[in-house]
Amino acid sequence: MSGPGNAAAPLGPPTSALRRAEGRAADAVGALLVLWGFKRQMGRVWTVLYLSERPLTAAEACERLSISTGLLSMTLADLRSWGAVRTVTVPGERRERYQAEVQVWRMVLRVLGSRERGALDEAVRAFEGALEEARASLVDPDPAVRAAARFRAERLARLVAHARGAVGLLRILTEAIAGRRRG
Repeated sequence: MSGPGNAAAPLGPPTSALRRAEGRAADAVGALLVLWGFKRQMGRVWTVLYLSERPLTAAEACERLSISTGLLSMTLADLRSWGAVRTVTVPGERRERYQAEVQVWRMVLRVLGSRERGALDEAVRAFEGALEEARASLVDPDPAVRAAARFRAERLARLVAHARGAVGLLRILTEAIAGRRRG
């Protein structure tokens, strides 16, 4: 990909075949991101920027995606917060341009390291709290309640162990990927 200094260079030939290919890829990435809990437009915008030979202005991105400037602005804010897009300034130009992060694993690591890790940590805390509550019922005078509390405490203890294992696995995975990228 050409650097920000080449931002004024013309886009590649806007053939209908290239536009269809770009649209097909953008829709596919958008669909994948929906499966992972993100907005479809995030995938579409990132893909168009990723496939661009140079950073795009907001107007260029809107035109290529057939979306409003408001939708683009909100989507770019989301993408920047994940480090998936960055703003590029070109000397002598007043308009900002946008460029996709091309290191896909770097983006994946950010998401895994923050969003998924946060969700797993929250689940561990919830399971541990539920386990404490279930264990508190182990002293109930009613034998049926104690039996139900034992059953639930055992199952909740397993959930805690599984969730902690997932946190450890996620840590190992992100460290292995990060180590592989450094090496």
